[in-house]
Amino acid sequence: MPSTLSINCPVCERAQLHDFQTIKQQHYLRCPECQCTVMAPECHLSSEQEKAIYQYHDNNPDDPGYRRFLSKVADPLLPRLPRGAHGLDFGCGPGPVLAGMLEEAGMTMALYDPFFHPQPDVLQQQYDFITCTEVLEHLHQPAAVLRQLDGLLKPGGLLAVMTCFQTDDTRFASWHYRRDLTHVVFYKEETLELIAKQHQWILEVPRKDVAIFTKAE
Repeated sequence: MPSTLSINCPVCERAQLHDFQTIKQQHYLRCPECQCTVMAPECHLSSEQEKAIYQYHDNNPDDPGYRRFLSKVADPLLPRLPRGAHGLDFGCGPGPVLAGMLEEAGMTMALYDPFFHPQPDVLQQQYDFITCTEVLEHLHQPAAVLRQLDGLLKPGGLLAVMTCFQTDDTRFASWHYRRDLTHVVFYKEETLELIAKQHQWILEVPRKDVAIFTKAE
């Protein structure tokens, strides 16, 4: 089901997307500039369908396995922050467990999620750091959101991202991350490097599937 429209890359906005793969009813496109993979817009779920899937996520703050999962981003982030730093958990979902973990470590946290914590006032402030865990892959317009996050960061602030990096085109069809139909954009490390250049951020990849961007002073 190839897309019949010319679509500009929603991540880097530098090039038109090319056909990549069609898997059952889902058609995917590739950006030749930043190497992201994008689900064709005509294959996106509705907002109501997305929210219904998110409500089934079991984000239990007492689940040690889930806390270990979130520690993948918390552990490399915390040593980079002064105690009492003010952060925003952007796209925190119905159970903001990461925000609770960071508060336990002495940070102060604000929450934003378009479905579960739609508080526009928190988007009128600036923050020492922003966490964005398992969020970028859901964004229909990631470039616009990344510009928004850049504006929400203080100079020298940190943006901590966790998303499964796409590494092997030959395994894309069977990849578990692709099979979640709320995931509409997939990022290679090269994609994140280009994002950093566009925003004049410094990129670190402290561990698998985790990126920490530092905004210029």
